Amino acid sequence: MQDAPLAWRMRPRTIDEVVGQSHLLGPGMPLRAMIERGLLRAAVFYGPPGCGKTALAHVIAEQSKADFIGLNAVSHGVKEIRAAVERAFLNRRQGSSTLLFIDEIHRFTKVQQESLLPHVEEGLFVLLGASTENPRAALSRGLASRLTLFAFKPLSNHEIHQLLLRALRDPRGLKDRGLSVAEEAFELIEDHASGDARRALNALELAAITAEERGLNQIEVDLVAEVLGTRASSYLRSEHYDVISAYIKSIRGSDPDAALFWMARMLQGGEDPLFVARRLVIASAEDVGCADPMALVVATAALKAVEAIGMPECAIPLAEATVYAAAAPKSNRAYLALKKAQADAEDPQVNAQVPLHITNRAPGSRDYRYPHDYPGHFVKQSYLPEPRLYYLPTELGRERLIKERLFQLWGRERYGNE
Repeated sequence: MQDAPLAWRMRPRTIDEVVGQSHLLGPGMPLRAMIERGLLRAAVFYGPPGCGKTALAHVIAEQSKADFIGLNAVSHGVKEIRAAVERAFLNRRQGSSTLLFIDEIHRFTKVQQESLLPHVEEGLFVLLGASTENPRAALSRGLASRLTLFAFKPLSNHEIHQLLLRALRDPRGLKDRGLSVAEEAFELIEDHASGDARRALNALELAAITAEERGLNQIEVDLVAEVLGTRASSYLRSEHYDVISAYIKSIRGSDPDAALFWMARMLQGGEDPLFVARRLVIASAEDVGCADPMALVVATAALKAVEAIGMPECAIPLAEATVYAAAAPKSNRAYLALKKAQADAEDPQVNAQVPLHITNRAPGSRDYRYPHDYPGHFVKQSYLPEPRLYYLPTELGRERLIKERLFQLWGRERYGNE
């Protein structure tokens, strides 16, 4: 066991040792209940690498005392399935059970999948599949109808931290080496892992081996950065809010160079590009606003591109949208108008009664004047129970045109002081 990789040695032995997937394995959760009651017959675990799919299959086999047979759909086919079926029949004659685990099950052809059906139907073995993709579209209708699908989530940094601490303190792990790890080194490993337990444990093991070779008893962030092939000053979890704040403020301050730098810093350090893209959409609406409405269109397009392409290429449309938003004229008047309207909507003292002439109820609705029946498709009438002024456009960018039009329509009594 000590010659096996750390990630293998630290595999959980019981459900309680499984880190993460609390939505499935927490007390009273569906998958845990099925496992504990022995009701799990055929299922697929799908989710990103290193989130515990294979490890849980081994735990289930161990708990049920079943013979574990592992296949991989990439390299195995009907021949290996037949061998597994024969072994399961032999186990049954000898009074023992079988768990057939198939990794990347969605890669099996329809014929290979169909060959499992009669044996799943009669309960010859417990069938567990694993996939890094949602297998719904790839599974045959017959097999899918007999499987329960469980979505696994990537581990959080907190959960990765738990695993790393356990590996340092457990006799199966690194306890006998007497090593300690600096907090920033933990952070760098956790951020590097991106929710993958195997990746985190491999990084810790490599850092531990390097530390031993150099006669060190503490793993510092510089050593972790070296073994990961990154910089010691890499973006850390503790900088998450500071760097995204610098990015947003650079856009608000119309400095595209600074905005690009902070964007690159986040992406280089492993920040989720979707997080950056979502914040860019918000900034485009809040800080650019009606001064250049296209900023929101460009930012939303960048968000869609990030979703469709992923790293590293999605950094290109994200950079374009960042530059556009930073260089655009700025106005937060739509955002401020929203905040004022929200405050009034929540205030019980403000009259919120809909004027009768703009309801659908007679006779008041007959007093409604249809704007398209009037010159310029506009007619003055009240749309609020009491006069309110929330949106006050600026003279910047396109908002100057908006202000001119509103002044033209509603006159000096409404917009003359702005």
